[in-house]
Amino acid sequence: MEPETPRNNPLSLLLPTALILGLALLLSLDVAQPVVEGALANPLEPWLKLIVGYFAAAAEIAAALVIGIAVLRGIFEYFRRGFLPQGEGFDSIETIRLQLGRMLTLGLEFTVASDILRTAVAPTRQDILTLAAIVLLRTLLNYFLEQEIRQAEGRTSVKERSTSKE
Repeated sequence: MEPETPRNNPLSLLLPTALILGLALLLSLDVAQPVVEGALANPLEPWLKLIVGYFAAAAEIAAALVIGIAVLRGIFEYFRRGFLPQGEGFDSIETIRLQLGRMLTLGLEFTVASDILRTAVAPTRQDILTLAAIVLLRTLLNYFLEQEIRQAEGRTSVKERSTSKE
């Protein structure tokens, strides 16, 4: 009997499918909120929006730095390891992919944090739906990235065990 792997597990297909359908539903909703003129707003709201905007910008900068440094590091490692003996080529590329995947996951988390911060102060229903769609899409990307990392780590650990037995 074949062991349960993420590829032949029916639940591994159900979650991404549900997320995609949820994303399509959220994007299809159009909530028109009536504009109430003369409504009393919180006097601190402009200041809060300004401060939270700076925090959100900082999170976006952090995401860009993390992803940018990861890409540069991956390119550097690729060229550095490209001159290794031929037997280590696949393992080194797989290691670079794993490191890049982990850093991309961290960068995605920073972008989700930025989006949440931007809608934290006095959001409208449309802002919340847009945030939900963005977070759902990034969660879906993160899910597939994590699956790929786990599979690659499994391949490298099996290969390491087989080489240590020899």
